[in-house]
Amino acid sequence: MAAEEKLLEIKNLKKYFPVKAGVFRRTVGYVKAVDDISFFIKNGETLGLVGESGCGKSTTGRTILRLLEATSGEIWFEGRNLLDLNKREMRSMRKEMQIIFQDPYASLNPRMTVEGIVGEPLDIHNLVSNKKERREKVKQILKSVGLSEEHMKRYPHEFSGGQRQRIGVARALAVDPSLIISDEPVSALDVSIQAQVINLMQDLQAEYGLTYLFIAHDLSVVKHISDRIAVMYLGKIVELCEKRELFKNPMHPYTQSLLSAIPIADPTAKKDRIILEGDVPSPVDPPSGCRFHPRCPRAMDICSEKEPEFKDYGDEHFAACHLLD
Repeated sequence: MAAEEKLLEIKNLKKYFPVKAGVFRRTVGYVKAVDDISFFIKNGETLGLVGESGCGKSTTGRTILRLLEATSGEIWFEGRNLLDLNKREMRSMRKEMQIIFQDPYASLNPRMTVEGIVGEPLDIHNLVSNKKERREKVKQILKSVGLSEEHMKRYPHEFSGGQRQRIGVARALAVDPSLIISDEPVSALDVSIQAQVINLMQDLQAEYGLTYLFIAHDLSVVKHISDRIAVMYLGKIVELCEKRELFKNPMHPYTQSLLSAIPIADPTAKKDRIILEGDVPSPVDPPSGCRFHPRCPRAMDICSEKEPEFKDYGDEHFAACHLLD
């Protein structure tokens, strides 16, 4: 693939959090939240990132934006390695990459009006020259997310959850970014409101040519919005491919178990459920070899001894599993 087709490329990214103990707070171990992952996102596409709670999805998104500093690896965005940039260079680069947070109740400043919340990024990046221009720009952005001018003077507590998330989308959109990282943007909303926000994001993507990293744990939501899907387990990406291919031909046993858990509308239809035993191991002391082998119904001896290679099995269908070799 030509380099210009890739907007974002992650190479061997790691994020470890130190575990401290004792009177002197010495480091006694590390939480391996993100452990040597690689993937890319093409211009204008949506890559869905799914997995159980605590697998490292949100940490991946925040590390890409350098809201958390990576332990090691490379983050290439528009031809530059973000980890090589100083604070000033990173600040200007953030105009091109924004985030929509999970909780619309906690991510908006309760002391600021909607005009202040959406207008703040315009001030930070010097995108407007006066208050009148700022107000017009905010009005235009709010209109694009389905809010009106009369909402500008209101405070976050005066809005519903769905409206607050629209304000969060408007704030991310204000600086005209090329990449938006959506960190479970609909998980705190009712199902009917989820559909409205997802449809809004798709409309905005078509209108502004946006690229999304869409983080979620709900496979049906991810299927609706994504072009490709990456499945994550305990800090590792275990499978990545085009969405139809993933649902039609899941290669990794963990992906197969996730898909088997999706409820279906027909009560008479029979479906083989794959029930995983045990709990997700601790990222402080992950299992040797394949991270999934203690819970895998098809585990072999090699699975506990050697870590499987994450490789392409044709048509950009990547997976990491000894069963496929």
